[in-house]
Amino acid sequence: MSQKQYTLEEVSRHNKEGDLWVVVDSKVYDLSKFAGMHPGGLSVLLDEEIAGKDATEAFFGLHRYEVLQRPQYKRFVIGSIAGQVEQIHPRLPGELSKVPYAEATWLTPGYYNPYYTENHLKFQLAYRKFVEDVLVPEGQAREEDGKRPSPSVFLEMAKLGIIAMRLGPGPHLKGRTLMNGLVKPEEFDYFHELIMGQEMSRAHARGYNDGLGGGTYIGLPPIINFGKPALRDKIVEEVFAGKKLCALAITEAFAGSDVAGLKCHAKKVPGGYRVTGTYKWITNGTFADYFTVGCRNDQGGLTVLVIERQPGVETKSIKTPYSTTAGTAYITFEDVFVPDENLLGQESKGLQVILSNFNHERWGMTTASVSAQRMIVEECLKWVNQRKVFGKPLHSQAVIRSKLAAMISRVESAQNWLESITYQMNHMKYKEQAEYLAGPIALLKKYATETAQETARDAVQIFGGRGITKSGMGRHIEHYHRTVPFDAVLGGAEDVLGDLGVRQALRKMPKDVRL
Repeated sequence: MSQKQYTLEEVSRHNKEGDLWVVVDSKVYDLSKFAGMHPGGLSVLLDEEIAGKDATEAFFGLHRYEVLQRPQYKRFVIGSIAGQVEQIHPRLPGELSKVPYAEATWLTPGYYNPYYTENHLKFQLAYRKFVEDVLVPEGQAREEDGKRPSPSVFLEMAKLGIIAMRLGPGPHLKGRTLMNGLVKPEEFDYFHELIMGQEMSRAHARGYNDGLGGGTYIGLPPIINFGKPALRDKIVEEVFAGKKLCALAITEAFAGSDVAGLKCHAKKVPGGYRVTGTYKWITNGTFADYFTVGCRNDQGGLTVLVIERQPGVETKSIKTPYSTTAGTAYITFEDVFVPDENLLGQESKGLQVILSNFNHERWGMTTASVSAQRMIVEECLKWVNQRKVFGKPLHSQAVIRSKLAAMISRVESAQNWLESITYQMNHMKYKEQAEYLAGPIALLKKYATETAQETARDAVQIFGGRGITKSGMGRHIEHYHRTVPFDAVLGGAEDVLGDLGVRQALRKMPKDVRL
């Protein structure tokens, strides 16, 4: 049924308490009954520039477009302005943004790229639609209430092969149907995985992103690569089916980044081990079913075991700046029996097991970090274009343009370095990656997370008070500023990674060079 049309003159007659209309983007809203309940107070709506007027500019100076899409506000629409059409159109789920620098160059019309294929593009479009249809609404809800991610979401991810694909290319994908057949297991490469890591950030829910299998991403690979076949196959199928989750427990309050300094003890007993110790800041620990655990054995060496949740395993939630939906935990193992078949790799050679996945882990964290930073650039570009100060757009101020220039430069340089390393990963075997890319990946992660924190700070300055408010126009900015330090710590603190990168370079310095 077509809506009634009005003239601006007709609307202007409804400009007082009890009889109050406004126009937003050609639509006429009757706010007569709502005005008294307006969160900002009645006086805001009775302003002479709003009541009975086209309040489009004023509205978008105070609210995000999504407010107009809420059912409780859509019911206030009574018609439209004759001769006018909607000028503002929200991006539909799966679509690309038209805002400059909101998308990586390879997704921007008119640009070319040396890395991505047509299949990558189709994969990106399908994966973004899944993220925005399923993960974004779920992520926002769980970020707010702090509950663990819904089991139904893991089952949906399992149907599409997403849980398996998040571990990257490899034999574990053989025979599986990925994204309804969109990509063949043997064709799935690190650029497909990069796309997944970058699209996951679109939920603007940092804690939820980690809760959605962050522990599995780092805890399952050691089981796949070093576990005995029976144990490996059992756990892999349970996890890939969306029924079980893993966590990696190697961080102790005592040791931190010093993996070799672990104190948790695995005492050898007939048929297995008795494990006693504590771990802290373990992602997904509060609800994980399996724990990949680094322990000190009787000889003082490092042994890695798979410990299933059982009596003697206690997990407690740790409060952090991001949501408890991440399942960040303090874990206590109290005389827990672990059978011999749960040993990963060889006795006293656990350091190799633990370090084997660090490069991939840090690279994966960087994909998400760069993408999250890019979305903040998009938020800022939108805001400076619609926010008016002193009668002019915010971007009319040179200092604002300077901040934007720095933000764009940072994210584009990080993206290009990331893609360069990803290309090398696609063409190197595992041993070559360990030899050539450990340093560059460490330095890239350090750079990406450092620049991310600079961008977070600049974004708060651009948004002002809105940038430190958990709701409204700047809610994504506040969330990003509050949670961005996680990327700088998880997978190795920035200073530790920087030192690693330089030491790797110095180790390869030729002996015959001088200034």
